[in-house]
Amino acid sequence: MPATNVLANLFVTLYNNEARRRSECIILPTSKLGIEVLRTLSKDGYIGEFEYIDDKRGGKFKIKLLAKITKCGAISPRFKVKNNEYTRWEQQYLPAYDRGMLIVTTNKGVMSHHEAVNQGLGGFLIGYVY
Repeated sequence: MPATNVLANLFVTLYNNEARRRSECIILPTSKLGIEVLRTLSKDGYIGEFEYIDDKRGGKFKIKLLAKITKCGAISPRFKVKNNEYTRWEQQYLPAYDRGMLIVTTNKGVMSHHEAVNQGLGGFLIGYVY
């Protein structure tokens, strides 16, 4: 079995289901990082609630969609970002200064880049959404 990029798969599935105006979607396989990313997306209002379903085969997420995502994706390779460099990456991945967020994994967990800036944290870029 090929190694799947769980995050890339998560973002692609979210995007495709949003594009089809679905009200919910199922994402598999799952990962701890996936849970953190979904928690961040949920907290910032991009997706509704989600649940983890253990099917004894790696599990899956059932996610309520809110039709808030225009585009999202995983950022690969994972670029290292210092807390003063986010603007440059916003310009590269986001359509406008005040739209969307970069998803960063820091030593305090996964969060939006807005939160990371407020806490003065750097980290690795793992995805974007707007």
